[in-house]
Amino acid sequence: MQLKTIPRVKTLDKDTFFKEYYKPQKPVVIERFIEDWPAFSKWNLDYIKSVAGDKVVPLYDDRPVSHKDGFNEPHSKMKMGDYIDLLKNEPTRYRIFLWNILKEVPQLQADYSYPDFGLKLMKGLPMLFFGGENSYTFMHYDIDLANIFHFHFEGKKEIILFDQNQNKVLYKIPHSLITREDIDFSNPDYSQWPALQHATGFKTELNHGEVLYMPEGYWHYMRYITPGFSMSLRSIPKKPKNLGKAIYNIFVMRHIDNLMRRVQGQKWIDWKNEQAVVKTHRYLKSI
Repeated sequence: MQLKTIPRVKTLDKDTFFKEYYKPQKPVVIERFIEDWPAFSKWNLDYIKSVAGDKVVPLYDDRPVSHKDGFNEPHSKMKMGDYIDLLKNEPTRYRIFLWNILKEVPQLQADYSYPDFGLKLMKGLPMLFFGGENSYTFMHYDIDLANIFHFHFEGKKEIILFDQNQNKVLYKIPHSLITREDIDFSNPDYSQWPALQHATGFKTELNHGEVLYMPEGYWHYMRYITPGFSMSLRSIPKKPKNLGKAIYNIFVMRHIDNLMRRVQGQKWIDWKNEQAVVKTHRYLKSI
């Protein structure tokens, strides 16, 4: 993989963001944008435990997708307080993603504000993501292909990004939003996944208080180097092509996938995994 370091700036005004990053759809890390937020000094694992410890949260790990699993169905559940104790005491693969703090812990809304980057943010969907040491998300892109502002708190997080132009060399799973789950994007085996040598993307590490802008539909792999959590704010895609893909994913693709899991079971999952390799290596031979 050919990975460039994501550009970094100390802070960023709306006009500069729009001209240099949004319009050309380039990622950027903003290092000191939220230091005036109460969350900058308050938000850590202990604080979240104190305000949300009794909440039962959905947990996900890195097990391969099974036909028995529904779309985004959690693998386990646990009280937030117990989960944070687990994060702090030992490595765990369990992660939380798409946890809506607006709904679950309204008092946390007072700790942040919605930045004005010239994009209309979906204020009903601020989502939190938690992970333990070395836990990671599979390489994927979001179902709505949104523009995403990813705010990180506590610890350190590794990020690898690709745009949609890299689909043909990433071993993308058909009728899905992920690549092959057995690829280690932190240290890929090019003898097994040779097409990845042609993939061009971006990388960075996020620290407490830093903000990553991910353009529309960007693939992202995230690994927690240390236990920590992040919050994402999002804006619907503005490019007609991406908006069309988002509508298809939400209203058609995921329902087809769920139907085929029920009808064909594990055969459907195995066929999709096989096709990811077949199609990618067919493309590789053509270049």
